[in-house]
Amino acid sequence: MLFKLNLMNIKPCQNCGKCDNTGLCVIEDDMGAIYDAVRVADRVILSSPIFFFALSAQTKIMIDRFQCFWCEKYLLKRPISEGPQGKKGLLLLVGGMKKDIGIQCGEATAKAFFRSISVPEHQTLSYLGIDQKGAILRHSTALNDACCAGERLIK
Repeated sequence: MLFKLNLMNIKPCQNCGKCDNTGLCVIEDDMGAIYDAVRVADRVILSSPIFFFALSAQTKIMIDRFQCFWCEKYLLKRPISEGPQGKKGLLLLVGGMKKDIGIQCGEATAKAFFRSISVPEHQTLSYLGIDQKGAILRHSTALNDACCAGERLIK
Protein backbone atom coordinates (compact mmCIF):
# COMPACT_ATOMS: atom_id res chain seq x y z
CA MET A 1 0.00 0.00 0.00
CA LEU A 2 1.36 3.43 -0.94
CA PHE A 3 0.57 6.51 1.12
CA LYS A 4 1.25 9.95 -0.35
CA LEU A 5 1.37 11.92 2.86
CA ASN A 6 1.15 15.30 1.17
CA LEU A 7 -2.26 14.36 -0.24
CA MET A 8 -3.63 13.09 3.06
CA ASN A 9 -5.43 14.80 5.92
CA ILE A 10 -3.07 14.15 8.83
CA LYS A 11 -3.17 16.36 11.88
CA PRO A 12 -0.13 16.65 14.15
CA CYS A 13 0.08 14.87 17.48
CA GLN A 14 -1.30 17.08 20.25
CA ASN A 15 0.48 15.23 23.07
CA CYS A 16 -2.92 15.00 24.74
CA GLY A 17 -1.89 11.84 26.62
CA LYS A 18 -5.06 9.93 25.74
CA CYS A 19 -3.08 7.16 24.04
CA ASP A 20 -1.04 6.58 27.23
CA ASN A 21 -3.70 4.27 28.67
CA THR A 22 -5.16 2.79 25.48
CA GLY A 23 -2.49 2.78 22.79
CA LEU A 24 -5.07 4.40 20.52
CA CYS A 25 -4.98 7.88 19.03
CA VAL A 26 -8.19 9.85 19.46
CA ILE A 27 -7.60 12.13 16.47
CA GLU A 28 -9.85 11.13 13.59
CA ASP A 29 -8.18 11.70 10.23
CA ASP A 30 -6.43 9.70 7.51
CA MET A 31 -3.92 8.14 9.91
CA GLY A 32 -6.31 5.25 10.59
CA ALA A 33 -5.50 3.73 7.20
CA ILE A 34 -1.77 4.04 7.87
CA TYR A 35 -2.09 2.48 11.32
CA ASP A 36 -4.01 -0.46 9.85
CA ALA A 37 -1.48 -0.99 7.06
CA VAL A 38 1.53 -0.84 9.39
CA ARG A 39 -0.02 -3.38 11.76
CA VAL A 40 -0.29 -6.02 9.04
CA ALA A 41 2.76 -5.10 6.93
CA ASP A 42 5.86 -7.23 7.07
CA ARG A 43 7.84 -4.71 5.00
CA VAL A 44 7.79 -0.94 5.50
CA ILE A 45 9.45 1.53 3.17
CA LEU A 46 9.80 5.11 4.37
CA SER A 47 11.04 7.79 2.02
CA SER A 48 11.60 11.49 2.53
CA PRO A 49 13.54 14.40 1.24
CA ILE A 50 15.83 16.01 3.80
CA PHE A 51 15.07 19.65 4.55
CA PHE A 52 17.26 21.58 7.00
CA PHE A 53 18.78 18.35 8.39
CA ALA A 54 15.39 16.72 9.00
CA LEU A 55 12.72 14.55 7.43
CA SER A 56 9.98 16.43 5.61
CA ALA A 57 7.22 17.96 7.73
CA GLN A 58 4.69 15.52 6.30
CA THR A 59 6.86 12.54 7.21
CA LYS A 60 7.55 13.88 10.68
CA ILE A 61 3.87 14.53 11.40
CA MET A 62 3.08 10.95 10.40
CA ILE A 63 5.88 9.58 12.59
CA ASP A 64 4.82 11.71 15.56
CA ARG A 65 1.33 10.26 15.32
CA PHE A 66 2.82 6.82 15.97
CA GLN A 67 3.20 7.93 19.57
CA CYS A 68 0.17 5.73 20.20
CA PHE A 69 2.12 2.68 19.00
CA TRP A 70 5.01 3.70 21.25
CA CYS A 71 2.59 3.86 24.19
CA GLU A 72 1.09 0.51 23.27
CA LYS A 73 4.52 -1.11 23.04
CA TYR A 74 6.40 0.52 25.91
CA LEU A 75 3.85 1.82 28.41
CA LEU A 76 1.18 -0.84 28.02
CA LYS A 77 3.68 -3.65 27.33
CA ARG A 78 1.77 -4.87 24.27
CA PRO A 79 4.42 -5.27 21.56
CA ILE A 80 3.38 -4.65 17.98
CA SER A 81 3.44 -8.02 16.21
CA GLU A 82 6.31 -8.62 13.83
CA GLY A 83 4.13 -11.17 12.03
CA PRO A 84 5.16 -14.59 10.71
CA GLN A 85 7.69 -13.16 8.22
CA GLY A 86 9.22 -10.66 10.62
CA LYS A 87 9.15 -6.97 9.83
CA LYS A 88 11.90 -5.32 7.79
CA GLY A 89 12.29 -1.77 6.63
CA LEU A 90 13.89 0.36 3.98
CA LEU A 91 14.63 4.04 4.40
CA LEU A 92 15.15 6.24 1.33
CA LEU A 93 16.56 9.73 1.90
CA VAL A 94 17.51 12.40 -0.62
CA GLY A 95 18.96 15.79 0.19
CA GLY A 96 20.55 18.71 -1.56
CA MET A 97 23.28 19.24 1.02
CA LYS A 98 26.82 17.97 0.58
CA LYS A 99 27.44 16.82 4.17
CA ASP A 100 25.74 13.76 5.63
CA ILE A 101 24.59 15.38 8.91
CA GLY A 102 21.07 15.77 7.48
CA ILE A 103 21.01 12.10 6.57
CA GLN A 104 22.19 11.17 10.06
CA CYS A 105 19.49 13.28 11.71
CA GLY A 106 16.76 11.93 9.44
CA GLU A 107 17.91 8.37 9.94
CA ALA A 108 17.88 8.76 13.74
CA THR A 109 14.23 9.79 13.62
CA ALA A 110 13.37 6.97 11.23
CA LYS A 111 15.19 4.45 13.42
CA ALA A 112 13.04 5.44 16.41
CA PHE A 113 9.93 5.13 14.21
CA PHE A 114 10.95 1.69 12.95
CA ARG A 115 11.70 0.51 16.49
CA SER A 116 8.28 1.72 17.70
CA ILE A 117 6.45 -0.23 14.99
CA SER A 118 8.55 -3.37 15.65
CA VAL A 119 10.78 -3.18 12.57
CA PRO A 120 14.01 -4.45 14.13
CA GLU A 121 16.15 -3.96 11.04
CA HIS A 122 16.21 -1.60 8.12
CA GLN A 123 18.54 -0.60 5.32
CA THR A 124 19.12 3.04 4.46
CA LEU A 125 19.76 4.37 0.98
CA SER A 126 20.73 8.03 1.00
CA TYR A 127 21.82 10.42 -1.69
CA LEU A 128 23.30 13.87 -1.25
CA GLY A 129 23.60 16.74 -3.70
CA ILE A 130 20.20 16.05 -5.23
CA ASP A 131 18.65 19.53 -5.44
CA GLN A 132 16.23 19.39 -8.34
CA LYS A 133 13.03 17.43 -8.72
CA GLY A 134 13.77 14.32 -10.78
CA ALA A 135 17.56 14.65 -10.44
CA ILE A 136 17.73 11.32 -8.59
CA LEU A 137 16.87 9.64 -11.91
CA ARG A 138 20.20 10.86 -13.30
CA HIS A 139 22.19 9.54 -10.32
CA SER A 140 24.66 6.90 -11.50
CA THR A 141 23.67 4.18 -9.00
CA ALA A 142 20.40 5.20 -7.28
CA LEU A 143 17.95 3.19 -9.38
CA ASN A 144 20.08 0.06 -9.30
CA ASP A 145 20.68 0.52 -5.56
CA ALA A 146 16.93 0.79 -4.97
CA CYS A 147 16.23 -2.28 -7.09
CA CYS A 148 18.81 -4.34 -5.18
CA ALA A 149 17.52 -3.06 -1.83
CA GLY A 150 13.99 -4.00 -2.85
CA GLU A 151 15.12 -7.50 -3.74
CA ARG A 152 16.84 -7.89 -0.37
CA LEU A 153 13.77 -6.58 1.36
CA ILE A 154 11.49 -9.26 -0.06
CA LYS A 155 13.86 -12.16 0.70
